Amino acid sequence: MKLLNIHDVNSVALDEYERPEAGPRDVVVKMKACGICGSDLSYIKNGGIPGPGKPTPLGHEGSGEIMEVGSEVDGLSVGQPVIVNPMNTPSFIGSGGPEGAFTEELLVRDARLNDSILPIPADIPFDVAAMCEPLAVALHGVNRAEVGKGDKIAIFGCGPIGLGMVMWAIDRGCDVIALDLAESRLERARQLGAKTINPGSEDVQARIKELHGSHTYFNRERADTDAYIDAAGAPSILADVVTMAKKHARHVITAAYLKPIDLPAGAMLTSEMTITTAVGYPDEFPQVIAAMPRLKDTIASLISHHLPFEEVIEGLEIAADPQSAKVMIEFNA
Repeated sequence: MKLLNIHDVNSVALDEYERPEAGPRDVVVKMKACGICGSDLSYIKNGGIPGPGKPTPLGHEGSGEIMEVGSEVDGLSVGQPVIVNPMNTPSFIGSGGPEGAFTEELLVRDARLNDSILPIPADIPFDVAAMCEPLAVALHGVNRAEVGKGDKIAIFGCGPIGLGMVMWAIDRGCDVIALDLAESRLERARQLGAKTINPGSEDVQARIKELHGSHTYFNRERADTDAYIDAAGAPSILADVVTMAKKHARHVITAAYLKPIDLPAGAMLTSEMTITTAVGYPDEFPQVIAAMPRLKDTIASLISHHLPFEEVIEGLEIAADPQSAKVMIEFNA
C-alpha cells in the first residue's frame, strides 16, 4: 500500500506502507474518499507536526467501507459504509499521529460506533460523506455565531470551510454576505444564495452597510449585521468588524492567525460586541450526518475537483490555488 507523508518543509511523498495489524478494539476501513484540507497544506508548510524530524501522515476527512472488525468492537460490521471522526480517535488521525487517511486501508484504533466511526446514511455517496468533517467545522462556527432565521451574517472567506458556513447559514434562513478575493469562490457562494463582496475591488464596510442596512449609534454609522465570521485570516478583518459592529454584534474567529493582530478596543466600548473563536466540531458530526440526505446535492456542489489517489500530490497543488473549492481524492481500486 501507499501512505501520504510529510518529510520536510514543503516536501511530501507517497511512501510504501505496511498497515499494522488490527487489535481486538480496532477496525480497518477500506478508504473510498478523502478530502484535502487547508490544515494539510499548513502542516506541509511547517514540515510536519510539530515540525520537521519524522514523517507525518496526512488525511483526516475520510469515508470508506469497513473491511475488518475487532472482536471487542460492538455495532460495526464488515461491508458497512462509514465516516471517520478523526478528533475522536486516540491517534488523532491525520494530525500528528501514526495514521493518516490518505491510504488504501486505514487502521482506526479503539473504534467506537457513533463516536469515532459513524454510519453513512443510505444513498449518500462516499465523496459527499467525506465532506462531513469540514462541514462539521463550518457548522460549529455558525453555531458559535448564534444565528437563526432572519439574522444577518457576514462570512469572510469562501474556501471550503467558508462555503460550508455559507451553506449552513443559508439553510438556517439567514441573510448572508460572503466575502472573498477569488471570483470563482464568490460565484459558488452566490449559487448557494449569498450576496457577495470582493474586498479587492469594493469598500468592505460601505458595501456591508449597503447590503445589510445601517444606523447611527454613539455618533458612528453601524452595520445592521448581527454576526460576523472570519474564515479568511486577513489582519484587516478584525478592525473592519469592530469599527462597524452594532450593539451586541458577535464576531467569531475560525481562521488561524500565526502573528498578533491589532484590536481597536476603543471602538468596542460603545458596541459591547462579543469576540470569540471556534475550532473543530465538539458536537456537530451527528448534526451534519442527519442533514446529508436533505442537502446532499448542495454538499456535492462544494466539491470542485475529483482526483484518484495516485494523483494526491497534484491534488495538493490544486487545493492551494484560491480558485478551487474542495479537492476530493478517491480510491477506486
